This record gives sequence, C-alpha cells and structure tokens, in this order.
Amino acid sequence: MFGTHDLALFVVSGLLLNITPGQDVAYIVSRSAAHGLRDGCVAALGIGAGCFVHVFAAALGLSAILATSATAFLVVKLVGAAYLVWIGAVMLLGRGNGRAPSDGKGGERLARVPARKVFTQGFLTNALNPKVALFFLAFLPQFVDAGSGSMAFLLLGVIFTVNGTLINLLWAWSAARLSTMFGGGGRFGVWIKRAVGALFVSFGLRLALAD
Repeated sequence: MFGTHDLALFVVSGLLLNITPGQDVAYIVSRSAAHGLRDGCVAALGIGAGCFVHVFAAALGLSAILATSATAFLVVKLVGAAYLVWIGAVMLLGRGNGRAPSDGKGGERLARVPARKVFTQGFLTNALNPKVALFFLAFLPQFVDAGSGSMAFLLLGVIFTVNGTLINLLWAWSAARLSTMFGGGGRFGVWIKRAVGALFVSFGLRLALAD
C-alpha cells in the first residue's frame, strides 16, 4: 500500500519501540504526576508534534544530511543537549515546591504550568533530538519498497507517530493515576519532578557525548 510492505510487522515493531521508556516518556510522566492528566496529555501531544518534524525530514531526505554531515549532526546535537540540560536543571533546581493554593479537598496541588509551555517543551524535547531523526532514517526504509516516493515515508511516519502518541497518552494516564494514589501532586509530584530533572540532565550530557 502506497509503496510499503509488511505493514503489520511495522505497526507491531513501532508499538514495542514506543512502549520502551525514554526521555519523552520521562517528560510526560513528570508532567502528569506533578500537574495532572491534562498536562501529561498536552506533553504527549507536543512530543507527537515534534515527531512529525522527523517524519517530514525523513520523507524529504533532510535526515540524510544529519547522517552524512558531521558538522550538521554536531550542531543539532549540541543544541538538543543544551536544551535537555536546561530543562532538567529547571526541574531539578527550581525554587520552592511549586505549590498552588489548596485544591479544596484538604490537600495541596502543584501550580499549573501554561498548556502552551508544556506543549512547546514536549515538542522541542523530541524535535531537537538528532538521534530520533537518524532512527527514522534507519527504521522506515526497511518497510518501503524500492523506488517508492516520499508518500511511503509519510504514511509510515504518520502511523508510527499516531501509535506512539496513543502509547504516550496511556503513560500520562497511568502516571496521573499513580500520583492520585499517593495523594495527588504535592510532595510526590515535587520529587518526581526533581528525579526526572536529574534524568534529563543525564540525557543531555549523554547526547552531547554521542558520536
């Protein structure tokens, strides 16, 4: 269909890859646990939007530039690494506990972050990761017929991203439920946020040192 083959195998493989936790999942879980299901879902949608950047790049052949140009890869890598370290530092070292007034049920909740900011951070977390671009460049062609045009790459990329977004929304829901079991945002959300902040710093440093 549209120059693709083994579509069922592609879907299964994509779902297994999306289930595997990484920096995208870490960001979604931290937002959902600290600020509620809404923020987790917004983060998941932002990451999905960032993934489309890599889909179009693969379809247009731009990802090949990152694979063949050491300079291009270095620039994108350093920008992405710096962004991850910055986001991690903000989450890890942010002043105060981020709490807002009582939720009206005798408990405290973390202050909400504007949805636009959550979406943008999720988008950039994915879009600025050159390894995702190289992943699409390596993974998608395995399911594209020889001589097929960009439509095949776009179709597979959309399928992969939609399935990944559904998985990420499930991560957001699970994190929100777990947070509720521990009494909502409050102290639990603060420590989740700090733990993920430290994880993001490590992700950024690891990306900066990647070949």
